[in-house]
Amino acid sequence: MSGEKPARHVHILLVEDNPGDVRLTKEALKDANVSHQLTVVQDGVAAVQFLTKEGEHAKAARPDLILLDLNLPKRGGREVLSIIKQDASLRRIPVIVLTTSNADDDVMRSYELHANAYIEKPLDMDHFVEVFKAIEAFWCRIVTLPHE
Repeated sequence: MSGEKPARHVHILLVEDNPGDVRLTKEALKDANVSHQLTVVQDGVAAVQFLTKEGEHAKAARPDLILLDLNLPKRGGREVLSIIKQDASLRRIPVIVLTTSNADDDVMRSYELHANAYIEKPLDMDHFVEVFKAIEAFWCRIVTLPHE
């Protein structure tokens, strides 16, 4: 008996403005067999509105996990991360920064703002799938996520 918990179905909020990266994420989640519901918003303003249930997102379900790009239009990822982690009703949602930057300043600042993980976006599909398999194994099987 392995003792491994079965993967639970997770609601993932992807905050990403690049359509190619959105497509790659969807494909990687599918190839990694992650049981999920994926919601995509394309800028920082929409991310905050979704999380705070404003406007068209008034009936939005709270995500279990947030994948956040740093370089976003309207409101940058660092500001979105800061807003999430300063809000008592949102701060328990794990935020994985998923970005092209490998700059030490971006890594340090993300963790200072209480990111739960920082992952540099892989350049090829095989590595992208491996990253999502690792995310699925850790965040969907090993970790117990908080409920709303």
